[in-house]
Amino acid sequence: MKDIIYYFERDMLRWVRGRISVVSALIMPAAWLVFVGLALPTTFSEHYIDFITPGILVLTMLGASLQGGSLLIFDKILGFLNKFLALPSSRESILLGKILFITTRGLIQATVILVLAWVLGASLLSPAGILLSYGILALFGILLSAFSTTIALYLSDHDSYAAFNAMVSMPLFFTSSALMPYDVMPPWLSMLAYWNPVSFAIDAIRSLQGGAIAWTRIGALALLAVLVVGFCIHKFRTITI
Repeated sequence: MKDIIYYFERDMLRWVRGRISVVSALIMPAAWLVFVGLALPTTFSEHYIDFITPGILVLTMLGASLQGGSLLIFDKILGFLNKFLALPSSRESILLGKILFITTRGLIQATVILVLAWVLGASLLSPAGILLSYGILALFGILLSAFSTTIALYLSDHDSYAAFNAMVSMPLFFTSSALMPYDVMPPWLSMLAYWNPVSFAIDAIRSLQGGAIAWTRIGALALLAVLVVGFCIHKFRTITI
């Protein structure tokens, strides 16, 4: 655990020192909340910002987690990963420290968005609902962090990873239940959205607004997270630089 915390602290310090990246990471989800949450005319919801807030929270985690793969790309290019692998600490501690940092960074960004949503008039969940929302976001962050890190293991340069990120992030978001409910979607989009892992997290948080817990969606997220993290650890154990 001590080694995991060491690698977590290293990435956290590097992120905090890059103040521009901290601010820029919040601009897109904040813009969605302000310009879409307050301005988009809808017929299925009288208070659209309540509907869209879970989607924007998950979008924040999605962006933060997919950007996390670039950390490993930079470590590979600059030679840090090669040096880390030569240290006595286990390979799992390097990987888990990075996943812990990426997930924590996403939760910090989601907290800023949650406060902004409340300022803009979104209804607050109960304390238990907020706690469960953080748990769902953390589970989703672990899943996407492991996924992005696994992809980064296969790619060798930052441009390739940036292209992959752009190719995956927006389609995942737009084919989810973030912007509209299933019953107003075209049938083909409704089917895609229902099986999209992004929708698993959004639906689970949205259920909390109605006082229910979507155990099926949370269970699906947990199962995917276990599978992807397990594969990522297996791949990381065999990596050669």
